[in-house]
Amino acid sequence: MSGERTSVADEYTRRATLARDAIGVTDAAEERLANARLTTFLAGGLLLLGVWQVEAIHGAWLLVPVAAFVALVVWHARLTRRRLSAERRLAIHLRGLARLDGTWAGCGSEDGTDGARFVLPEHPYSDHLDVFGRGSLFELINAARTPQGEAELASWLRAGASPDEIRARHAAISELRPRLDLREDLALLGADAAAARGLAGLPGWGEATSSLPTGAARVALHLLPVPTVLLTVAWMIADISLVPAFLALAVGLVVRRRLTAPMEEVITKVESPARELGLLSGLVERLERESFAAPFLTELRSRLDADGAPASGRIAELRRRIEWLDWRANQLFAPIAIVLLWDLQMALVLEAWRQRSGPQIATWLRAVARLEAIASLAGYAAEHPADVFPEIVEGGPLLQAGGLGHPLLREDRTVRNDVVIDAEHRVMVVSGSNMSGKSTLLRTVGANVVLALAGATVRAESLTLTPLVVGASIHVHDSLLDGESRFYAEVSRIGRIVSLASDGSAPLLFLLDELFHGTNSHDRRIGAAAVVRALLADGAVGLVTTHDLELARIAEDLDANVVNVHFEDQFEDGRMSFDYRMRPGVVNRSNALALMRAVGLDV
Repeated sequence: MSGERTSVADEYTRRATLARDAIGVTDAAEERLANARLTTFLAGGLLLLGVWQVEAIHGAWLLVPVAAFVALVVWHARLTRRRLSAERRLAIHLRGLARLDGTWAGCGSEDGTDGARFVLPEHPYSDHLDVFGRGSLFELINAARTPQGEAELASWLRAGASPDEIRARHAAISELRPRLDLREDLALLGADAAAARGLAGLPGWGEATSSLPTGAARVALHLLPVPTVLLTVAWMIADISLVPAFLALAVGLVVRRRLTAPMEEVITKVESPARELGLLSGLVERLERESFAAPFLTELRSRLDADGAPASGRIAELRRRIEWLDWRANQLFAPIAIVLLWDLQMALVLEAWRQRSGPQIATWLRAVARLEAIASLAGYAAEHPADVFPEIVEGGPLLQAGGLGHPLLREDRTVRNDVVIDAEHRVMVVSGSNMSGKSTLLRTVGANVVLALAGATVRAESLTLTPLVVGASIHVHDSLLDGESRFYAEVSRIGRIVSLASDGSAPLLFLLDELFHGTNSHDRRIGAAAVVRALLADGAVGLVTTHDLELARIAEDLDANVVNVHFEDQFEDGRMSFDYRMRPGVVNRSNALALMRAVGLDV
């Protein structure tokens, strides 16, 4: 599998090199183009001087440098787009290489793609398992570029899917994992859309109503300019009076004036959605060219068609109609626009498009968002070929993992452990000294379960589990503003987790770190036993960590199947080391005093 990971890095490196070469070629071409434009401008100036001074030089020759200059401007615009595309491709592959070598944390903070905005302090686990924010699961996985795609991926990481949905995502990931070209294009085409937060307002615009007439009244308004046109033509060919034509135009202008408010509302409100739909159209067109086999993907692809017309065609139709609307700004077309009541006609046409296609926008966005989310999971799977798909089974509760490691750590530095929680081992009490790996084990279990229930691959040699609801209390802080002590904040959170066990649709997997460590050992043991007993009574399973040897004997207070495991440390020659290997039983010593002496405290 290390060879597969190396091949991914090699491919990213190759594509990054191609992107750099393309940038270099474009830079050189732009420099030559700048010289050509300057030369053309100077030549045009000299020619203009010649036309002015030399009678034999006809002014029509000025069209040559003008045409050449326009052509160079168009060419420069194409080069600019080409360079921007190359820069984006380079950024995509450099970020991929950063993920592979472990230097990715914080890269998403620069452009807001680390998911920090999805942090919910009251969520059962996301703020305790590094799901969102700098160095999080979301930042590692996310390849979505539209706000809807990021929100979709965030929702998958915040709540587990059904077993059938998870299996459907597995098939989709397997199909998309080797399709780097498609995943790259999705990230590239959506790059502009990442800044278009207005995409969120598109469904509302598409489903809104207008005061413009519909039905037969709309047809009548479309026909309103016809008498003016016919009477004008009759004046031109039959030499009749223009008065009837002016009267017909006056009637049309009066009707237009009465509809000014709804007409202007339609025209004004279409500009922003049209621009944002234009950003979306590249993604839609790319997806429409794909054929898929996985049911998850074929269902998404089908959403991009409505009444036999592809979404890209519908969007292109809207853009053409807006271009027609812009003709009214042309001075040569302005007189014709008045006769045809052009702005009213275009407002009616635009409103007709919205009524027919607007309700489909939400479906298109939803399809693109789900595609971006599943493509993110596929990219993650491609970059970690040793990770496996979990097996979701019925019954339980069950969590059986072999070679479980933390997905946020570099694979070559990850120490793996086996974890089994089932009917015979419903609670694992994890004891050990400070820094030995207890909290990391909780985060490792929690992060992999979150990934598993989202449909992603997991950092394990094998993982079998039943549907679970996760509740974690790992790093609880006091709040000066809210007037809460750390102990009160922890008690409050534990209370919410206990409530979650009784209200959840699936068994709760609780992950409790250093339970009630803000009070004395006697009260901790009584309180911890009561909490675990209540959780077990509601069918929950989970892990509890402690460095308190008294609390490690909580199994004696419970009538359930509790297993003790521990982590150890080695302290030699004033240096402390850890192997992060989980061992059976209760730890039999603490490193607290040794640590104090190591830093010079007289204890």
